[in-house]
Amino acid sequence: MKNSHKIASLELGRLFGLFAIIALHSQIFMTYLLVDDVPVFGYIFNQLTRFAVPFFFILSGYLIQPKLSTSPRKTLKQYSSPLLKIWLVWSALCLAMPFNWQRAATDGYLIERTGYWNWLTQNPLNALMEGGMVHLWFIPALVIAVAIIALFIHFNKSSLLIPVAVILYTYGVMGGSYQTLTEVWTPFFTRNGPFFSTLMVVIGFEFRRRNITLSSTKSFLLLLTGFVIHFGEAYWLTNYDVAFNLHDFLVGTPLIGMGLFLLLLSKPNLGNHPMTFTLSKHVLSIYVCHLLCVVVMLNITGMMGLTLAMRDFVIVFGTVALSTSFVFFVNKTFLKKLLFR
Repeated sequence: MKNSHKIASLELGRLFGLFAIIALHSQIFMTYLLVDDVPVFGYIFNQLTRFAVPFFFILSGYLIQPKLSTSPRKTLKQYSSPLLKIWLVWSALCLAMPFNWQRAATDGYLIERTGYWNWLTQNPLNALMEGGMVHLWFIPALVIAVAIIALFIHFNKSSLLIPVAVILYTYGVMGGSYQTLTEVWTPFFTRNGPFFSTLMVVIGFEFRRRNITLSSTKSFLLLLTGFVIHFGEAYWLTNYDVAFNLHDFLVGTPLIGMGLFLLLLSKPNLGNHPMTFTLSKHVLSIYVCHLLCVVVMLNITGMMGLTLAMRDFVIVFGTVALSTSFVFFVNKTFLKKLLFR
């Protein structure tokens, strides 16, 4: 069931979550399988992948709970320092790498990069919450969530964790997907920062602290309920000119993460294979570099003139192969300590 105290099914969940994120960021199914010129299948697939980030947040809270409960300040420092180092390093790399190779070749490197840099400076606080590229938002959001939990534990206010997390999440949803209806002001994009991450990490933290488990049947029903609510909200919001595929988190999204996590927890031997543990320990490293690999594959498929399903196939599996190979190569060099945890 376990390898070095790791639960096989949760490690397998890491891998599926990472693949879902790579497919999401590759924007597959968005140019074909259209219904009245709308990529309905692509929109549905886009929202189906939204299980991944809640799962990662919940897993993080679950894993850190024992140390965080007993030594909050020390654990926060030990946990956040390497993550923030990775965030800074990869932010710099993402800021430096040209996204449009053809434009960089014709107009020059600085012209290509200046457009992106200027776009980031239009909302500097949001840029700070994300870093050098959009996917890096996960790291500061996770650190902030862990810091909030550590702070409440340090001052013996653990009973307030769930209410505060729910308030932050509610504000995040109102200022995010529901902003068209609520007109709630937000200082930055509410997917970033503490608004969504805190509740998810607290859920994982409480699952471990309270030893909460469910049967596989009940977990699956919870997962299914979450998807029904999430998709129902996404469809309903299209009546208010909110695109179906733009939702990171909705009211039903936590149920998706909870249901999937508890389902995997109920089947601990699922994925019990050495390859699962070998690959899963590199998930964070692959995550931080994967979007630059997507950029590489986008440029390559563009130069090759690939379109439709072949383009999507090459981008997704090319990104998986390139990012995984890159991580395994770097781990054998002196760059490992600089680029990864």
